[in-house]
Formats: sequence, structure tokens, C-alpha cells
Amino acid sequence: MLAFVAPGQGAQTPGVLASWIAEPQALKLLKLWSAEIDLDLVRLGTTADADEIKDTANAQPLIVAAGLLGARALADSRFTVVAGHSVGEITAAALAGVISEIDAMKLVRARGIEMAKAAALKPAGMAAVLGGDRTVVLKAISDLGLVAANDNGAGQIVAAGDLDALAQLAPEGARVRALAVAGAFHTSYMQSAVEPLRALASQITVNTARCAVISNKDGAVITDGREILDRIVAQISNPVRWDLCMTTLAEHSSGTIEVPPAGTLVGLLKRAVPIIETFALKSIEDVTLAKEFSVRHQDEANRQDDDAN
Repeated sequence: MLAFVAPGQGAQTPGVLASWIAEPQALKLLKLWSAEIDLDLVRLGTTADADEIKDTANAQPLIVAAGLLGARALADSRFTVVAGHSVGEITAAALAGVISEIDAMKLVRARGIEMAKAAALKPAGMAAVLGGDRTVVLKAISDLGLVAANDNGAGQIVAAGDLDALAQLAPEGARVRALAVAGAFHTSYMQSAVEPLRALASQITVNTARCAVISNKDGAVITDGREILDRIVAQISNPVRWDLCMTTLAEHSSGTIEVPPAGTLVGLLKRAVPIIETFALKSIEDVTLAKEFSVRHQDEANRQDDDAN
């Protein structure tokens, strides 16, 4: 069975959309999205530098746009499950047909703006803790009043909170790397962003998911459209349990394609659940191989269905 996964903030790179909008229809669509959300995604995705696209309000729409364009290039792929990391959950919701692409872009635009506002209220940050014993790492984070904001599995936990506390974080046997982000995402520092997003989400038309959607909250498979959207909004100020999402992916897929900007989630999957075959869709040049990968795992799913019958 085939899964699509969508990365979160930090995956963006300069020029990330350049290859995807070489096709006229894709460029036309990106211009439409840009007009709808009053943000020049064409420029951000082609000529903007790393500092500009690091800005939360720019990064989040750019990442979702990249994922949607990449998935469109694989429109014939019959995936049975989707998951997204953090803001990638909005991409996943659109891929599953829970919300429209336009509504996904409107939601992520508002999300980026509101999270940037929340980050400006009080200085805070995030740091990746690599390696070390999980129990020791979690205790060290907790003892300093920090939050394990992203539990990414594969020996990677992202701590978030007060900058002075982050500077003191040094769990035994682990390496700590500060992240270039503007705030403590997925913690109570983001609480002020939740209500505006909840109000917007309540006005968005939702549909039952046409495939399984794995939630960042607990790795559960959800198909109810309103619950999926409610969970996406609530996750802004709550930790991402990508470790649990990967466990669920291993139960529901034999192959996983990461949509653009691809690479980060494939790396985690390879380390945490190597039984899943992975493919990183990084540019338009990868589409042919991605389609072959997709067909192979669809054929495998069909053979399993035939054996079951």
C-alpha cells in the first residue's frame, strides 16, 4: 500500500518551486493561489533567499504550495494513507480531499501569520536533541521547564521554550542543536494563534477523507473531516508525535512518497521504520521514478487484495 507524507517547517530551500512551475498549468495555479492569499509564492519559491523564506509567515504557505504541486504531478497515484508533519498536516488534509487546495492555502497563510504574531509576544526558541537515551532526554527537557514539542523518533526530539533554558539543555549522551526558528512552536507559547485559526476553520467546508489520515496528536487514523481540521488547529499549541505517526505508517503502508520539499521525513522513516520503502520527490525530474515507485506499491496492494479474496 502507498502513503504520501508532507514535511513541515524547516524543509523549505531557496528555489524550491522552480522546477515545478516550469509547466504552464502549474505556474498558472501558483499565481492563482498567490492572488487568493495575497502572497507572491512565485517569487518566494524561485528567487527569494534563505532568510526571507525562513520567516514563518512565508515558509508555511511555501511548504504547502510545494507539496500540493508535487502531488499534482503524481495525480494518478492511488495512495491509501496520508500524513503530514506539523504544517504538513494541512497539505495532507488537502491531498485526502478533506479541504480544497484554495482553503488549504488560506488556512496555512493565516496559520503562518498568527504563529509569527504569537512568536513575537515573548522570546522563545527550539533546539533539536539528537541521540541519547529517550528517558534521560525527556527528563532533561522537563527539568528545565521546556517542552518536547516534536517527538520525531529515530533519536530526535525537539525541545522548545525559554531561550535561557534551551542554552542550558545538555542531556547525557546527546547532542543539542539550536534551530533557526522564531518561536516555541507546538507549545503554550502559540496559544494566542489557536482561536483565530479555529474561527477560520469553522467557516471552511470539510469532507470525509477519501483515504486514511494519520494525526500528529497521537498517530491515530482519522477520516472525519471536521475532526481532522479541529486536530490540525489544536496542534498549533500542542506537541507533534511524529514517532507515533511513523508507527502507524508502518502498519498501513509498504511504500511512502514524501512530497516536496522532500527529504526530512524520508530520513526519519529510514532510521525509525526501515521496513517501509521510501521515495523523496524533490523536483520535477523525480516524477518518472516516483510514478514507477507508486505503481509498484499499488500492484503489491492489489496482489494482497487478490490473496485475501
